[in-house]
Amino acid sequence: MERAQQGPRARYREQTRAEIKDLALRQLAEGGGTALALTRIAKEMGLSGPALYRYFAGRDDLLNALIRDAYDDAAAAMARAAARSAKGSQGIRARLHDLAEAYRTWAIAEPHRYLLIQGAPVPGYVAPADTLERARAVLGPFLPLFAAGSPGPAVAATVDEMTAWLAADGTVGAWVARYAPEAAGPPDTPAGEARAASALAGAVLAWTQLHGSVSLEVAGQFAGMAHRGGTLLGAHMEMLADAFGLDQAPA
Repeated sequence: MERAQQGPRARYREQTRAEIKDLALRQLAEGGGTALALTRIAKEMGLSGPALYRYFAGRDDLLNALIRDAYDDAAAAMARAAARSAKGSQGIRARLHDLAEAYRTWAIAEPHRYLLIQGAPVPGYVAPADTLERARAVLGPFLPLFAAGSPGPAVAATVDEMTAWLAADGTVGAWVARYAPEAAGPPDTPAGEARAASALAGAVLAWTQLHGSVSLEVAGQFAGMAHRGGTLLGAHMEMLADAFGLDQAPA
């Protein structure tokens, strides 16, 4: 509806910005973040350099748009996977595997975009502050799974550190409350604090396991080895589920 109400000039601007981003993504796929060159994009589009800057203020502005889009698409994929898994009435452990595989599937389908947000930083570039909330949206669906867990000794130190983080940073507590409201209330009780810390510890540990395994796979580091990336990631998730006692939690 909003698009239909736009005037011709606004639609043309939107289409041109989309074309610029598509060409930028192609450059990223060919050579990574350092390969991004606005002059080459302008040449391919038949635009002058100054004309291109009417759509993006510079390289960093274009990177900002690409990174925001990538995080938003990844978050949408995770939200869809979470909804499908929850609807299937599966146990929490199975839902953890579903989320992990959704993360992996998105990364493999969009390797250059995944590496843009999870790979080596682009030299001289600082991502905008709003990418933090977008990154948290990708991991948000993991929070309610671990809120229902019973963390064991192997992760006790991490849970303690997450407890301190929650006490020190209100935005972290708000993030947990948004995705796992059952873990956030009542927050001032020992039980509420324990659930929130478990949720946060599980999500952070899931991220580190996902990042390590998926990044290696996307970068081609498993080439020539006998295992499948999904098998390795599944083993990581099983160990994490064991550490949080997810098999003992209600579905």
